[in-house]
Amino acid sequence: MNYKVKLTEIVEKMNLINLTPEMSLDIDISQADVNRPALQLVGFFDYFDPQRVQIVGKVEYTYLEKMPQKCRLNILKKLFESQIPCLVFCRGLEPDEGILGLAYKNNVPLFLSHKSTSSFMAEIIRWLKVQLAPRISIHGVLVDVYGEGVLIMGESGIGKSEAALELIKRGHRLVADDVVEIKKVSEETLLGSSPDIIRHFIELRGIGIIDVKTLFGVESVKEKQNIDLVIKLEEWDPEKEYDRLGMNEEFIEILENKVTCHSIPIRPGRNLAIIVESAAINYRQKQMGYNAAVELNNRVMGNLKKRTEEREKSNPS
Repeated sequence: MNYKVKLTEIVEKMNLINLTPEMSLDIDISQADVNRPALQLVGFFDYFDPQRVQIVGKVEYTYLEKMPQKCRLNILKKLFESQIPCLVFCRGLEPDEGILGLAYKNNVPLFLSHKSTSSFMAEIIRWLKVQLAPRISIHGVLVDVYGEGVLIMGESGIGKSEAALELIKRGHRLVADDVVEIKKVSEETLLGSSPDIIRHFIELRGIGIIDVKTLFGVESVKEKQNIDLVIKLEEWDPEKEYDRLGMNEEFIEILENKVTCHSIPIRPGRNLAIIVESAAINYRQKQMGYNAAVELNNRVMGNLKKRTEEREKSNPS
């Protein structure tokens, strides 16, 4: 599915000055990448993507200024006739009357930004990648635990919301309850958030709906969070073998991105909040290069090796 952003949203988000206010801005942007028309200004339009937002910086502006007016207007005419969505001039550089005339003639909006070209490009690309990212909705709870985004999944009624509430009481932050909207921002990053209509609310069976932001304060909620770890809650199965060392990493695929996943069996007496906290801290330790399971294994193997050597010394053949 192709997602789109209205040009009006870009204008508002990037604080652009509209140089063609009489023109309609009901234009859809579907490309996250932008383009600086460098090669196009010398007449090379092969592989040119006219659907991208076009940006003129100091280099392009100076090059256009040095061109004879007739030549400049001819090359820009070809650029505008390709039906680009808009043209943004950075560094406060303003187009002349000839360029404005071409823009009105071809119905191409012109905008002005006082930001440097590199800063503006980085900001708009980052924002567009989030807005146009592939996305899905998943049943679960997303919590920020010690800065790690933990997605808690499991069957309805297994205790996800109760675990989230206990984590909030322990100082962590709720991102989403019941429905988590996930966007694939990059090959490494998944960004989770809550649908607007249920943001900051938690459903507790037997009590009903509670407003976390009102009850626990603004420091208890968060709008968005990268998803770093998945906790899958499941009913305790005495017939199933559960991992007790953690030597082998398990992963779950979300939007074709691999995310570390732990399956946690549920039975009376287990404190889910502490388990989730420990999982988040352990994940961070592994990211920093320390793996407790590997360390224990190395100690055991070292101890066995030492005993074997001592045995060989005491019983020479």
